[in-house]
Amino acid sequence: MNKKLFFNPLELEHVSKAVLLAEELVNNFFKLSSGQWLKNRYDVRTAKELASHEKVDGPFAQVVKYEGRKKGAPLSSSSYSLYTVCIQDHAILTLTRDQPEYDLDAFLLYILVHELVHIVRFSMFKHRYENASEASVTMEEEKKVHGLTHDILRLVSLPGLPQVLEFYGEWR
Repeated sequence: MNKKLFFNPLELEHVSKAVLLAEELVNNFFKLSSGQWLKNRYDVRTAKELASHEKVDGPFAQVVKYEGRKKGAPLSSSSYSLYTVCIQDHAILTLTRDQPEYDLDAFLLYILVHELVHIVRFSMFKHRYENASEASVTMEEEKKVHGLTHDILRLVSLPGLPQVLEFYGEWR
């Protein structure tokens, strides 16, 4: 029986730290002001928090776009994009437990930087989000995002990160 895996409390702390570092790295790379960064409304959720349509097989994470609206605002002019980074615990834990050369912290950082780069590109209209899963994002766009992710992370000193960058090398 293939049991679904979920991050334990200690691993969730690692996710939280990776989110903070990924935000800082992406923000610095794109030179976004704090006002610009706050406009990129997003949430990060792990598998236990995901709705059924946010769970996917294969990818380690995906971005899902929603439309938000200020409470009580009836006009569509008050709507905004809200992105959810849907982390697929099972896929990440299976890989990092079965192949210990891929450090969990380094792998989480790569995945989160990658997904935040997608969100920045959607927000800056560098790539159009069409309410599709990451699996259907064009290969060209995926290569661009993997290339940018590599550029952001290549000078970061973190144990296991060189192996993760090599793991994703074929995607650049």
